[in-house]
Amino acid sequence: MKTAIHGKNIVLGVCGGIAAYKSVELLRLLKKQEANVRVIMTQNAREFVGPMTFEALSGLPVCSDIFERGADASIRHIEWAEEADAVVIAPATANIIGKFANGIADDALSTFMLAVTSRQILCPSMNANMYLSNAVQRNLEILRSDGYFIVEPGSGDLACGTTGPGRLPEPEEIADRILYSFTKKDMNGKKILVTAGPTREHSDPVRFISNPSSGKMGYAIAKAAEHRGGEVILVTGPTNLAPPSHITVVSVKSAKEMAQAVFDNMENSHIVIKTAAVADYRPKEMADQKVKKGTDDEKVLHLEKNQDILKELGRRKQDQILVGFAAETEKLEKHAGKKLAEKNLDIIAGNLVSRPDSGFGTDTNQVTLFYRNGTKEALPVMEKDAVAHILLDRVAGLKS
Repeated sequence: MKTAIHGKNIVLGVCGGIAAYKSVELLRLLKKQEANVRVIMTQNAREFVGPMTFEALSGLPVCSDIFERGADASIRHIEWAEEADAVVIAPATANIIGKFANGIADDALSTFMLAVTSRQILCPSMNANMYLSNAVQRNLEILRSDGYFIVEPGSGDLACGTTGPGRLPEPEEIADRILYSFTKKDMNGKKILVTAGPTREHSDPVRFISNPSSGKMGYAIAKAAEHRGGEVILVTGPTNLAPPSHITVVSVKSAKEMAQAVFDNMENSHIVIKTAAVADYRPKEMADQKVKKGTDDEKVLHLEKNQDILKELGRRKQDQILVGFAAETEKLEKHAGKKLAEKNLDIIAGNLVSRPDSGFGTDTNQVTLFYRNGTKEALPVMEKDAVAHILLDRVAGLKS
């Protein structure tokens, strides 16, 4: 899948701090998305990670001295600044933050930054007391006003032995914010409600009815919507996925809990996308204690219907755009078309979960989009992140 940073020229600035080792993984993640990455290191950074590591991963020479000589070194700080689509400083020390804020250019990285006109992403990392100091906070405010995008540090135990803010975010989080900075913001000002994952309907404290939904499709849609500027609420059943950052996550277990959370947030939402695989039925009674195995060869479990959340959303819908998913094993067009009409949807994304590349738990999906006007659009097999953005493209088209 081509992401928003595919083919982009990104310069990674690495400063001297124990967190410099995370920059190696960040470089690998950016290269995995086929960005062109060059590295500029401060002299102090070389004491933590050798330049050969970055050269091996990037396939390009590393710059760390403004006075370097050689065929590749001609006015490198100016050439790289002109070619860069973005510059990411990770980790950014208190020293380099002070230099950037006050226009000091006394090494390769600080000199380079004065010539940069593209987006600048700064990832502070330092001792908690240093980070909270008036000087550093003042300098960060200056950089924000200058247009820098600041990735806020994490909080916790630091290498210096203190506890508090100042920890460099994980490389995956930094890569996510870089991707965010490159993604079009066609959903600015929009509130988007997404549901994901399965529900669990308990018959006793340790047994339940559920399904194999992993939540990956819903999480991908929520993340894509946040990247596009939306204010996202994700209502999720139990999954093994990490909660996405910069998104309001409401965790639920049963269909009843999911219905309540969805209805509580529907009225203020502009777009509702329901990908959750909600159980159609629940046990009529739930035992307070674990039911012990008896001597009978058979046991009857009485079930009752859960509320059809999507149908109720369609009944309550006013000006919202409502999107549903149809996970089928046969007759996709017939079943998806019926749901589209009966549940008052604008779009329904149907897929055959019996396929190995489109079933529950896979990283890819093959969906067909069915529209209210009777048209349909069959998409090829692609990663769920790509499906998410195409679906949001179509939703954005409905708004215009």
